[in-house]
Amino acid sequence: MTANKTIRKVLLLGSGALKIGEAGEFDYSGSQALKAMKEEGISTVLINPNIATVQTSEGFADKIYFLPVTPYFVTKVIEKERPDGILLAFGGQTALNCGVDLYRNGVFERYGVQVLGTPVQAIIDTEDRELFVKRLDEIGVKTIRSSAADSVAQALKVASELGYPVIVRAAYALGGLGSGFCDNAEELKTLAEKALAFAPQVLIEKSLKGWKEVEYEVVRDRYDNCITVCNMENFDPLGIHTGESIVVAPSQTLSNDDYHYLRSLAIKIIRHVGIVGECNVQYAYDPDSMDYRVIEVNARLSRSSALASKATGYPLAFVAAKLGLGYGLFELRNSVTHDTSAFFEPALDYVVVKIPRWDLGKFHGVNREIGSSMKSVGEVMAIGRTFEEAIQKGLRMIGQGMHGFVENKDIKIDDIDHALAEPTDRRIFVIAKAMARGYDVERIHELTKIDRWFLYKLRAIMDTADELDAYDRPEALPEPLLRLAKQQGFSDFQIARSVYKDSMSNAHEAMLEVRRLRKQLGIVPCVKQIDTLAAEYPASTNYLYLTYNGVENDVQYMHDHRSIIVLGSGAYRIGSSVEFDWCSVNALRSVKQHGWRSVMINYNPETVSTDYDMCDRLYFDELTFERVMDIIDLEQPHGVILSVGGQIPNNLATRLDGQGVKILGTQARDIDNAEDRHKFSAMLDSLGIDQPRWRELTDMGSINSFIDEVGFPVLVRPSYVLSGAAMNVCSNNDELMRFLRLAADVSKEHPVVVTRFIQNAKEIEMDAVARDGEIIVYAISEHIEFAGVHSGDATIQFPPQKIYVETVRRIKKVSQQIARALHITGPFNIQYLAKNNDIKVIECNLRASRSFPFVSKVLKINFIDLATQAMLGLDVQRPAKSAFDLDYVGIKASQFSFSRLQGADPVLGVDMSSTGEVGCLGDDTGEALLAAMISVGQRVPRHSVLLSTGTPRQKADMLESAHTLHSHGFTIYATGGTHAFLNDNGIPAIRVYWPSQPDMHPQALDLLHDHKIDMVVNIPKNLTTTELSNGYKIRRAAVDLNVPLITNARLAAAYINAFTTISIDDIEIKSWDEY
Repeated sequence: MTANKTIRKVLLLGSGALKIGEAGEFDYSGSQALKAMKEEGISTVLINPNIATVQTSEGFADKIYFLPVTPYFVTKVIEKERPDGILLAFGGQTALNCGVDLYRNGVFERYGVQVLGTPVQAIIDTEDRELFVKRLDEIGVKTIRSSAADSVAQALKVASELGYPVIVRAAYALGGLGSGFCDNAEELKTLAEKALAFAPQVLIEKSLKGWKEVEYEVVRDRYDNCITVCNMENFDPLGIHTGESIVVAPSQTLSNDDYHYLRSLAIKIIRHVGIVGECNVQYAYDPDSMDYRVIEVNARLSRSSALASKATGYPLAFVAAKLGLGYGLFELRNSVTHDTSAFFEPALDYVVVKIPRWDLGKFHGVNREIGSSMKSVGEVMAIGRTFEEAIQKGLRMIGQGMHGFVENKDIKIDDIDHALAEPTDRRIFVIAKAMARGYDVERIHELTKIDRWFLYKLRAIMDTADELDAYDRPEALPEPLLRLAKQQGFSDFQIARSVYKDSMSNAHEAMLEVRRLRKQLGIVPCVKQIDTLAAEYPASTNYLYLTYNGVENDVQYMHDHRSIIVLGSGAYRIGSSVEFDWCSVNALRSVKQHGWRSVMINYNPETVSTDYDMCDRLYFDELTFERVMDIIDLEQPHGVILSVGGQIPNNLATRLDGQGVKILGTQARDIDNAEDRHKFSAMLDSLGIDQPRWRELTDMGSINSFIDEVGFPVLVRPSYVLSGAAMNVCSNNDELMRFLRLAADVSKEHPVVVTRFIQNAKEIEMDAVARDGEIIVYAISEHIEFAGVHSGDATIQFPPQKIYVETVRRIKKVSQQIARALHITGPFNIQYLAKNNDIKVIECNLRASRSFPFVSKVLKINFIDLATQAMLGLDVQRPAKSAFDLDYVGIKASQFSFSRLQGADPVLGVDMSSTGEVGCLGDDTGEALLAAMISVGQRVPRHSVLLSTGTPRQKADMLESAHTLHSHGFTIYATGGTHAFLNDNGIPAIRVYWPSQPDMHPQALDLLHDHKIDMVVNIPKNLTTTELSNGYKIRRAAVDLNVPLITNARLAAAYINAFTTISIDDIEIKSWDEY
C-alpha cells in the first residue's frame, strides 16, 4: 500500500445548516469520507454545527465540534486538536471557501496541516474565474467569453463590450447565488449590486441560452489515472441552473462521438488542473455544430456527484477520500460490488432521472420563474428501464400532488406560449397541457429549446393516456395496453382515473380495483439490482429498484419474515429535511443490531439512508401506497416502521392497515385519532385537558359570530394542508377578509378552521418515546420566540431555562395521559402553549419530530434507538433520573435562504420558511445562542443597528436591549415611532425615514446601500399594506445587501444580550464529548 503513513489525525469541515444550493448531499459525502478514514485507522475530527445530520452522530467521527465553519473557529480547533491533515472537498462551498481563506492566511503552514486531495492552488484555479479561463486557455479548451468585475461601473463597461444578453455570476458562491440573465443595463445594475454584496467579484459572460448542458463526473488519482464515473445531461437547456433542472443519466441524446469527445476533454482538464479525487465538469454544448464551452469545474463533491454516486452505485465520496490519502484507483476495491477494483467506469442498463423539489408556494411575493440561480429545496431520483417510466415515477416522488405526467388536476395557465418560453417550477406540467391542447413537438421545441428526443418520449406517454381514455372500466382494458401503460410508468391511480374519468367517487377503491386486475393478469413489477457493470461482471449489490420492463427478479427472497421495512422521508422540503434522515438511519441501525434484516425504501439521492452500506436492502423507489405494497408482497416482512420518516410514511398508516400490513409501534387507529382534529379534540375534552378554542366553519356568517365570542387575533387555517402551509394570524377584520380571499372559497367542501390565538404565550415542545402507553424517555424544550412563529423556524433552547417548575410538572402529567389514551409505542411529539402557568395542547404527532436529533444529542440519549427497541417489542431500560440533569445548554437556530428567493418577504410567521438548522452547546444560553447565530450566517454587529420595532408592547420589550446597545457604544438608527419611543426613554437615536417618505433624509434604504448599518431589527406591527410595503422594502434590502436581519423581538433581545455580554473569544472550543 502506498498510502500516506504520516497522517494519523484528520480534520473534516462540514457544510453547516442546510440551505438552498447546499443541502443534504454533504451529509452523505462527509459521512462516507469519515467511514473511509475510520477504515484506515485514522482518528477524525469534524466541525459541523448542523446537529441534525447523520455525520454528527456517534460512531462517525472521533471528535465532533458543533461550531461555525468559519476561519476563526476552524483555526481554534486546529490549534487545540493539531490534526496532520484536513479534508476540504466534503463540506460544499462553505468548507471550500473557509479552507481557501485559511490557506491564504498561512494557518495550515503555521500548524503543519496537510491539505489532502486536490491542492488548494488547484481549487483557487477553478474558483477564480480569470485564473480558470487562463488555465484552460493553456491547453486550448474553450470557455464562455467573460470578464470579471469588482464594481457595478466595471460590470456595465464589460457588458457593453460583450453585448447583451449577458449572464452575471458571483465568484466563490454556491448554487449560482447572485446570478441571473440581464437583457439591458438597468437589469444588470440591480443584479450586480446584489451579487457584489455576497462576493468580492462578479463575472459577466456572454449568454448561450438554449444550448445543451452536459456534465461529467471525473475521478483522478495522484498517479494520473482518470476515469469518468457518470455523464449526465440536463432536460432543460442552458440558462437554467443545473440544480433547477431535470437531469437525466446517462445522457440520452448525445451521439457516441459527442460523448467520447466531451469525455476526453474532461479528462484533459482534470489532469491539467491537477485535481486529486473527484471533480465535476459542466459543458454548454451545441449538438448541431459540435461546438462546446466549459461552463465550470467544481473541484469538490457537489450536488451532481451525490446524484452520480447514487445513480451508478459508485461510492464517489468514499473513493475520493481514499485518493486524498495517496492511494491509486487500482489499489482500492469497489466497496459496493466487492468484486471489482475502483478503477473501472460504470456502465448503466437503466435510466435515472433527477427532478428538483421547489417550495415556492410557501413564500409571499416570490418570483416563480426559474433561471440561473437556484431556488429548489430538495430533489428526487427515479430509476427505470425507460425514460418514460423514470420521469413518471419522479413526478410522483416530488410530492406536489401530481400523479405523473398525465391524469393530474388541471393547472390554470393564462398564456401557454409565455409559460413554455419563460419556465417556472411547473414547466413540465405546462408541456403536458400544451400537448393536450394540440401543440406539436416542433412548436414546443421552438419555445423551450428542450431536445426533441425528450419531447417525443413525453408525447408517447400522452398517446397511451389517450388510448386508455377510450375505455370506461378497468376490465375492458386489453392486456397489452395495460402492460404498456405500466411499462411507461403509469400508476394504478392514473389508469383508474383515465377509465373512470369524472365518475370516480372513491379514488382508493378504484385504484385497488386496477391493482387486483393486473395481479390477476400477472402484470407485476420485477426487482432489478443496480450493478453498475451492466451485468458484464458478477456484482452483489443490495441496491434495488422496481420496473415493469423486465422478466425476472435479481433477488432471491427468503420469506422467513425476518425483515423489517423502514419507510424513509422522501424529498427534502421545507418542513421535512435531514432530521428525518437521521431518524431513519438510526432506526435501521437499531433494527440490524437486534438481529433483524433492515430494509429501506427512499428515493432521495442527498441522503445517508440511501447509502449502499446503511441497510441490508435498499429499494430506491417510490413511497406511494402502490409501490410500498408491491415491495411488501415481495419481502413479506415481519413488520413496517412508519414513524421515523416524517409525514409521508405516516399518511400511509390507515391504507396499509386496511390491507392487513403489520405496523410496528403505534397503531393506525390511534394515528388517525391524533391526526383527525375532531377526534383528537374530543379525546382531550374527555380527559379534561385544555386546548385553544377552535371551530371548523363553512361560511362567513359563522366565522364572524365565532370571532365575536373569542375576539381577535385568531389563527385561520384553510382545509387540510401540510406544514402550516396557508395559515395566517389575523388581528382585525380587514386582515381576515384579505386572507380568506387568498384561501379561495370557504364552503362545505372547503371548511376553514378558526382558532383563538393566545398572544405572548410561550411555546413548549415535548419530544418523547413510549412503550404501551408508558413514557420511557422525554425531553421538554422551550422556544425563545413567543407562539406565532412556526416551531420549525423558532429558536429552541433545551433544557428549558425559563419555565415554572409547576408548568414542567403539568406537562409531564398531561403528556402521560395522552400517551395512555393513544396507546403510544414509539416516538411522539406534543406542542404546548403556556401562559401564567396555564397550559394548552396545540397538537400531537405520533411520529418522530424535527427536534429529535437535537434533543438526543444534547441529552446524549438516542431517542430513536429506544423508540425502535420499543417498536420491536423489546424491554427498554429507562434512563437514570440524573441523565436529565445537565450543566450546559443547547440552542437550535434556523437557517433561512431568503437571499435566493427573490422577492420573498423575509418575515417569520405561522408558516414555516427555514430550510435548515444548527445546534450549538454552551455553558449558558448566551454562549450557545451566539455560536448558533454565527453558524446560521449572522455577523456580530460592530458599530450600528437599525431598529424599527412594531407595536407598543414590542417597543417596550426591546427597551432594555436598546439601553444595552447604547451603553456599549452602538449608534442606533430608528424609524419614526421607535425613534420617538427611545427619545422619551432617554436613549439617543438617529431618526431615519421610510421609503414612503421619499423627500425626507436620511433614508433607511440609502444607509443600507452605503453599508452604514451592521444589523437590522425590523418587527412588523401588523399586516396593513403600507406597513407591509415599507417594512418589506427594508427587510428585503437587508437580505439582498447581505446585512443581518432579525424580525422577532424576543430573539433580537436575546441575541443583543448575548453579543454585548460575551465576545466571540469567550466562546469555549469544546467538543461534544467534553460537555
